[in-house]
Amino acid sequence: MHGSPDTNRTGPADTARTTGAAARTAGAARTTGAAGVPRTAGAVDRAGTAEPARPAHRGPRRPAEFRYLLGRALPFLVLVAAPLADVLTAPEERFDRFLVAAPALAAVTWGARGTLAVGALAMGTTALLVLGRDDRLLAGQTVLAVVTLAAALSSQARRRREVELRRVSEVAETAQRAVLRPLPRRLGGVDLRLLYEASAAGAHVGGDFYKALKVRGGVRIMLGDVQGKGLAAVEAASLLLGSFREAAYTAPGLPAIAERLEASMARYAERAPESTAADRFATVLLAEIPDDEPVVRLLSCGHPAPVVQRGAVVRTVELSSPSVPIHLPVPVDAPFTVDEVTFAPGDRMLMFTDGVSEARDRHGAFYPLERRMRGWAAEPADRIPDLLKEDLARFGAHGLDDDTTAVLVVRGEAGEETLPSHEEHLIGV
Repeated sequence: MHGSPDTNRTGPADTARTTGAAARTAGAARTTGAAGVPRTAGAVDRAGTAEPARPAHRGPRRPAEFRYLLGRALPFLVLVAAPLADVLTAPEERFDRFLVAAPALAAVTWGARGTLAVGALAMGTTALLVLGRDDRLLAGQTVLAVVTLAAALSSQARRRREVELRRVSEVAETAQRAVLRPLPRRLGGVDLRLLYEASAAGAHVGGDFYKALKVRGGVRIMLGDVQGKGLAAVEAASLLLGSFREAAYTAPGLPAIAERLEASMARYAERAPESTAADRFATVLLAEIPDDEPVVRLLSCGHPAPVVQRGAVVRTVELSSPSVPIHLPVPVDAPFTVDEVTFAPGDRMLMFTDGVSEARDRHGAFYPLERRMRGWAAEPADRIPDLLKEDLARFGAHGLDDDTTAVLVVRGEAGEETLPSHEEHLIGV
């Protein structure tokens, strides 16, 4: 493997946010992609591999469950409160007219049969309340019957949409699992730990992707983020992952890999211009860790710079000349630049997407990643993904409201290099 080191500097954490923001600003005119369904996230298991895109709920579940149960109970609260208020107040107040709201509320959370049952209870309650009154029972019952029928039809349509949405969710989950395979715990002389959390606000599948391969002479890693969400983003990610798998084993250096990524997206756009995936760009961070040198070589295509920890010292790498994102429709003739940073045994490097670098609290302050990593310097590597996930959920104004991916790379001590196991070899392919 060959690199073309240009600098060996570390700098402020603002580099990550500036790079990512510039990429999104330049590509704001691109197609944003279709929204999917709420999706779930994988986690790092005890064996150190990740299981991406597994169905789960994001954020606190108790408030959502409480709202759902409240919605189920509201029709019956109306059935109790309206006649009670009607009996306890003057005859001219006529609180019984609020009973028409019961079947309408039932349609939100109950099925068609449940909604019809609530409507029947409302009609029966109305009939009991008008006994002894000089009222037109038929008119009131007709209104309730029409509202109940409309609410039942609405509930049935909602249930059909939920079934369709569930099917789409399953297809999307399967597609993402096929693209994002687990990371091995160890490749060559480095340990890998993964945090992968998918956004719940807009898509069951997102645009983050990752890959690590043991190649001759070292380890090569790619972390990226495709513009938009949904199946089109997964399709674009699969193209880039396939191109990386092919190029990583044979390319003489990171610039050659970046060129092949760009060429793969360009060829696909020519071959299938009607595909929404052909309009997507992606930020990519490539890393190369040679076996025989205590360094890491980095090439950024519009992606946030990683954070390197050496003992208690934590710094964000200052990339000398980040390139534009892959497949961005901006003519650029500048060559890809590789930065070389010291990465000795025992050092850690955290590669991440903008779900980490651009997380904000309710006051608009960015997530202090360097400070957090400094505080976790003594923590085992296995704990870092969980600590980061929990801290981001607490810090964010809306929890983890964006796709969040981070890969912790730990350089092993001298003499600790091992060949990947059979399982890890299959994962790396």
